[in-house]
Amino acid sequence: MNTKDIQRLFFVINSVSGGNTNDWDAIITEYFTHKTHIVALFPLVPNTTVELIKAKISTFKPDQVIAVGGDGTVKLVAECLIGSKIVLGILPAGSANGLAKELGISDDPILALDITVNGKNLQIHTTMVNDQLCIHLSDIGLNAYLMKRFKQSGCRGMWGYFLASIKVLLKNSPMQLEMYVEHKKVNKTAFMVVIANATMYGTGALINPIGRLDDDLFEVVIIKKRSLLEIFKMLFSHEKYDESKIEIFHTNELTIKSRKKFHFQIDGEYLGKIKEVKAYIKPNSLIIRIPNNQI
Repeated sequence: MNTKDIQRLFFVINSVSGGNTNDWDAIITEYFTHKTHIVALFPLVPNTTVELIKAKISTFKPDQVIAVGGDGTVKLVAECLIGSKIVLGILPAGSANGLAKELGISDDPILALDITVNGKNLQIHTTMVNDQLCIHLSDIGLNAYLMKRFKQSGCRGMWGYFLASIKVLLKNSPMQLEMYVEHKKVNKTAFMVVIANATMYGTGALINPIGRLDDDLFEVVIIKKRSLLEIFKMLFSHEKYDESKIEIFHTNELTIKSRKKFHFQIDGEYLGKIKEVKAYIKPNSLIIRIPNNQI
């Protein structure tokens, strides 16, 4: 075999992601025992920096860097690869694994490893939201606050999310927002606004039915009215949304301002309360390994 055909794979492993108990070192090592791939394992420790991971990547010179963890780990690794020709692989090991579900990557370790070896590459755009990378979904308002409460409650699954939604819906008041879409000002009243690079949350909630990771736009999803029926559609039936309650439009640039602070999250990480969000597209900025039957 030509040495140029031998793949170099660098695994960034978050062994405590989502309370996962898999012995990833052993699983990965055994999987590649009789394969020709050159494999390196890098365990994440608290406060591991992007700069340190980049230095390890630069030394090893991999063809693919695989994030072993949840959405936070995927985001950390992606930050090291933006704008490069190195492929991002994913072994789902978090509690939600939103991007992995979006891409159809199995949470079975062996099936996910098969994708890193035999899958195909997809070049996608990403978004920058308040100067932070967003691969998947960012939002303000209802869901960001719900995410904070949901994690504190210890509930899991779509029904747990739905029940938590009821409590948050009844308590939250709408946000009065100034939105600048490609420099055109519009005023909106909303309970939630999603900057959607993808289509669904890790809970399975379909927030953006028209989204694509490989186009040159992102969607803005505005939840204008409280509705348990619309939340039920997102989580379970995936029926068409009521346009009087939910508005969706495309753009490549967005600014949101408010006099009052709103809850804010990026790719599953709650980031507190702020008054302004700025988002713009980074086209063709990341290559991801996906199953052959996807997109």
